[in-house]
Amino acid sequence: MDIFVDALRAAILITGMVVMMMMMIESLNISSGGRFFSRLQKSKFGQIVVSALLGWIPGCIGGFASVSLFSHGMISFGALVAMLIATSGDEAFVMLTLFPGKALWISGLILAIGILTGVLIDYIGPKLGLKPYALRSCDEMQIHEEDKHEHAHEHVHPAEASARKRHFFTWKRILLLIGTALYIVALATGMLEHEHEGAAPSDDHGFNLLSEDWMNLLFAAVSLIMVGVVAFGTDHFVEEHLWHHVIARHALKIFAWTFGVLIVLGFITEVWDLSGWISDNIPLMIVLATLIGIIPESGPHLIFVTLFAAGVIPAPVLIASCISQDGHASLPLLAESKGAFLRAKAINCIVALLVGFICYWTF
Repeated sequence: MDIFVDALRAAILITGMVVMMMMMIESLNISSGGRFFSRLQKSKFGQIVVSALLGWIPGCIGGFASVSLFSHGMISFGALVAMLIATSGDEAFVMLTLFPGKALWISGLILAIGILTGVLIDYIGPKLGLKPYALRSCDEMQIHEEDKHEHAHEHVHPAEASARKRHFFTWKRILLLIGTALYIVALATGMLEHEHEGAAPSDDHGFNLLSEDWMNLLFAAVSLIMVGVVAFGTDHFVEEHLWHHVIARHALKIFAWTFGVLIVLGFITEVWDLSGWISDNIPLMIVLATLIGIIPESGPHLIFVTLFAAGVIPAPVLIASCISQDGHASLPLLAESKGAFLRAKAINCIVALLVGFICYWTF
């Protein structure tokens, strides 16, 4: 029962964050007439840097934002991989707590590696005959005629202009408002928080702005904006962009895949002690850390964080783990495109092995 409840809580948390990100991206794109993301789309290097920096943010929120941008065609596959390499998921919070100085050094290293890998994929890859990869499951966000008319300055009949901007409280709008409000309450009250096994208890009487609690509260505050967007958006925007595109097309699929994967992983970790894999063979541990990093979950990777904090394993093992794993960030990607997930994970593993063994031979 605990496995079911924990998986359900995490699935709601992840799905809610991704949906909120998608709704905010949709809103910014429409309200700006498509200009907000046009500059980002024109710069491959800009996409790579922005996506990597989003992944660099502790936790999975930045990763969810990058996956949302990728699923809407706003960033390249190289930018997506840069994020997946740069992010350490929820483990970043634990590392900042246990060894903040070394954590910042390691996170800076994998950020640089992520940007470099993204550049190689987007700039060097095509010259070597590798075709760029993009999602086919979701077209780029489109500006509809109704959206163009809404922001156009040409003269229109007052009755027609009023019809375009109407916002009746339909059942879809009401459900979106209720769902958003409940999600904000759940975040603010800590109902969706999950425990980090292996994390050291904190005896700090102050507060840490990089803690998961504060990040959830921050995201809850930002989500309040969506309440206003949903409440005052036009019927067309709410019906076509928020409901049909984000909710109907993405939300259920993301929740189903996330919940299913977390249930399976919960039972696997219940009967299989992953820490039993650890040995004194450092090259083998680098390989194991990379392979375990394939798991799209925050938890198994804490083995290497806690062992490094205790001085049991060297830095190359932890670095390989940080590059390979991405917490929950890749779960929405798995729901959107299995092909993109497998390709990105394969590249992550190759980079993790290369960097891990280079550091092992160098240090």
